[in-house]
Amino acid sequence: MQPRDVDIMDEADARAELARLAQVLADANRDYHGLDAPKLSDAEYDALKARNSAIETRFPALKRPDSPTDTVGAIPVEGFGKIKHSMPMLSLENAFSDADVAEFVDRVRKYLGHEATLAFTAEPKIDGLSLALRYENGRLIQAATRGDGETGENVTQNALTIADIPQEITGAPDVLEIRGEVYMSHADFTALNARQKRFLHLAQSSSDALLGLINQLLDFSKIEAGKLELEKIEFQLHPLVEDLAEVFGHRAQKKGVELACRIRPDVPNS
Repeated sequence: MQPRDVDIMDEADARAELARLAQVLADANRDYHGLDAPKLSDAEYDALKARNSAIETRFPALKRPDSPTDTVGAIPVEGFGKIKHSMPMLSLENAFSDADVAEFVDRVRKYLGHEATLAFTAEPKIDGLSLALRYENGRLIQAATRGDGETGENVTQNALTIADIPQEITGAPDVLEIRGEVYMSHADFTALNARQKRFLHLAQSSSDALLGLINQLLDFSKIEAGKLELEKIEFQLHPLVEDLAEVFGHRAQKKGVELACRIRPDVPNS
């Protein structure tokens, strides 16, 4: 069923559609910002948000307290500590047509009280992870994600591992906050995929060999015939192949053998 055109909606239609859009966009924000697992494309998300805004413009009295128009990001995830932003960390608006751009220019003119021609500088927008870096006395003391715009996740330790983020700045004011995007270049992304591919191949080869060894140790005929006395096997696996522990453990349990498997906490970079 196709969504009804905004121009022919009545109040009941508008109220129901705003409720639906609020839920869909809240779920999309959680998937994108909180779970890092988006289900909607950027274009689909922008179209839904534009539809919500159009309905609110036509029916301003129906604007919801949880309107997606006023929502930025998502509630911070539980895995990180929380940092309250000194000032709200907002996001950029979209313009889909010449009329949208003209409206933006009009708003700027009114805000500045400036009727003459305005000069603009434009550049491609990098869509990465929004980050706020706070420096005190020239030293990086905290890094926070956008979160819901008011409170973000504390990712200071993660930021300290990024070589392009300076830990100290000379000549900076006593308190300086820098906001921008963290992203990977195409070259770095390609190199990471190559390292992961090499490692996964090595891990698979090692796990195949280990599986063959354990299968030999757990061979039913050898144990049944008393040729091999075996009570316990100990080994460790890399986290990327930890699912094998369940496979090995199930087989060992059927043979009455204790299997002690430890998952390595460290992950090599290359």
